[in-house]
Amino acid sequence: MSGIEIGAALFCSMLALMALRVPIAVAMFLPGAIGYLLLASPAALFSQLKGIAFARYSNYDLSVIPMFLLMGEFATHGGLSRALFRFGNTLLGHWRGGMAMASMIASAIFGGPCGSSVATTATVAQVALPELRRHHYSGRFATGTVAAGGVLGILIPPSVVLVVFAILAEQNIAKLFAASLIPSLIATVGYLVVIAVYARLHPEEAPLQTRQSRRAFFAALLDVSPMLAIFAVMLGGIYLGVFTPTEGGAVGAASTLLVALATRQLSWDRFKRCMYGTAVTTGMLFFIFIGADILNSALALSQLPAQLAAAVIAGGWSPLTVMACILLLYVLLGCVMDEMAMMLLTLPTLLPVVQSLDFFGLPPDAKIIWFGVLILSVVGVGLIAPPVGLNVYVVNNLARDVPMHETYRGVMPFLVADALRIVLLVAFPSLSLWLVQFVR
Repeated sequence: MSGIEIGAALFCSMLALMALRVPIAVAMFLPGAIGYLLLASPAALFSQLKGIAFARYSNYDLSVIPMFLLMGEFATHGGLSRALFRFGNTLLGHWRGGMAMASMIASAIFGGPCGSSVATTATVAQVALPELRRHHYSGRFATGTVAAGGVLGILIPPSVVLVVFAILAEQNIAKLFAASLIPSLIATVGYLVVIAVYARLHPEEAPLQTRQSRRAFFAALLDVSPMLAIFAVMLGGIYLGVFTPTEGGAVGAASTLLVALATRQLSWDRFKRCMYGTAVTTGMLFFIFIGADILNSALALSQLPAQLAAAVIAGGWSPLTVMACILLLYVLLGCVMDEMAMMLLTLPTLLPVVQSLDFFGLPPDAKIIWFGVLILSVVGVGLIAPPVGLNVYVVNNLARDVPMHETYRGVMPFLVADALRIVLLVAFPSLSLWLVQFVR
């Protein structure tokens, strides 16, 4: 077999193992190790394994991941999702579809530090779904809204997924955060517009609620204001260069812990669960890093990335056609794996392709940052799109009285908003890159 054939076989073997529910790290590691043996030698494989672990885990930039994860754990067990939902509901609940908007806003703010679309969906669903159903929102509308809301957490900083992309693509984390701000705002506003339009077209699925009192509004604002202040200080400090992203993550985690303790939401048992959850998730992510590293090393030996880039250039395809194919690939992969695994697996292969093409005359670093925002905008589509949609499965496990096909019908309007947003971001890179120039 040629190197190209071996590389293609490794990729297909990895997908087959994932389909068999083999853990993602193992599904990447086994084909990678076997491919390295075939393309090199046992001695070379063991030498590579010895160097990969140290090279990956000694990277200072990776220390930001457990900081943001710990912040998300403190926010989860400290009642942040409930506070965010209550605040959004007192602000918008009396509008048509206002409670659905409140759950969307809670997902948007909570998703960044949480770091996972699926985890955001599960956490917010436990708070929002009972309230939406209690106020007679239809099962289709309620579950579709909560499933789509989890997608927002991938884009909105501080996002663990953005951090991982920055590390893999060797880009400035603060610049990636800045680049995602306008696209994430467009995504949030787009989803809110979808809710408003749908609620007016189908008023029986989103009954009007009574307006909350001013006292209730200010009480909810008081509950959520410490976390909003933490986000402002942390992100402002990162953007202005006051501290590094890792230091910003530490500030955010420590501040969130203090808020949770001050509000008496964090018991000793919950604190231990926060530490345990952070350790487990960090270990899982770092194991995935190792699996992806060995698989990508084998793919590099096979010359698959270089040959793919050369084939694209020789094929004479327009850059936008190539980009459309790449984004479609991410939509398809999103049906079978999470956003972190997708990036770790595909970026070493696809980045050389993107770097070899000219997109609107963008300089190399700007082109990669724009590409990163596009990826993060697209991977969420696969998390809610039929026939799989991991977020849909999570919501339906919590709302067993709603048929799966009803939830899929509920997310369809949000997929239309996603498609329009992605076309807009592809056509106008300045939407992603304008704020980057102000980052120190």
